[in-house]
Amino acid sequence: MGIQKPAWLGALYTQKFFAGCSYHEAAKKNEKNVCCLDCCISICPHCIPSHRFHRLLQVRRYVYHDVVRLEDLEKLIDCSNVQAYTINSAKVVFIKKRAQNRQFKGAGNYCTSCDRSLQEPFIHCSLGCKVDFVLKHYKDLSPYLRRCNALTLGPDFFIPQDMADDEMTNETPHSTIVDSDEPMSWSSSSSGSENMSIASTGIVRKKRSGLYVCARSLSKVSDEDMASSMSRRKGIPHRSPLC
Repeated sequence: MGIQKPAWLGALYTQKFFAGCSYHEAAKKNEKNVCCLDCCISICPHCIPSHRFHRLLQVRRYVYHDVVRLEDLEKLIDCSNVQAYTINSAKVVFIKKRAQNRQFKGAGNYCTSCDRSLQEPFIHCSLGCKVDFVLKHYKDLSPYLRRCNALTLGPDFFIPQDMADDEMTNETPHSTIVDSDEPMSWSSSSSGSENMSIASTGIVRKKRSGLYVCARSLSKVSDEDMASSMSRRKGIPHRSPLC
């Protein structure tokens, strides 16, 4: 008798994904969208540090069903003849068979397990349908399994930072928040020129009570400079002659 199903495959098929993580109920982004293949459980992004040395498989959502990237799944099991779909420039495969309202058979290819209409040359609509077909007809899944000692998450996977970083503002990396009585200065990053500073009219964005407000940094200006500045902006008024 051949191998039935590896433990990780059973977990991928039975674990509930995109539900809130019970260990991180108060945290943001706590949906369980990763399957730890070594622990055979679904975990959320906040659980990643505890499983960082394990094989991790990201689970995605497509038309309200769980899918995985074909590139990741091919490292674990042979996915030939399973129809893939494209989302966000990546090919994905459904994990489970999907229920359909009506079953009408015409010309073309159909899933070997659920009779869903497929494109040429595919004969399985999901990973689960292929596994069921292989076990039913060949009684052995081992020729289709692949040795995978390491599996990491893709570069596009979002891993939240520490909870202390949640209150960070949306300032750009090169901006500096200063108080209203201090000058604002920065270094030019494009040409390596000398430092620039705005002392009198530099506008600084500050976040207070959830709203961005503008604050102007002020400097000491002499009376002569103030008078000269006012005379340039507005001329001295002259009274019209009396008739």
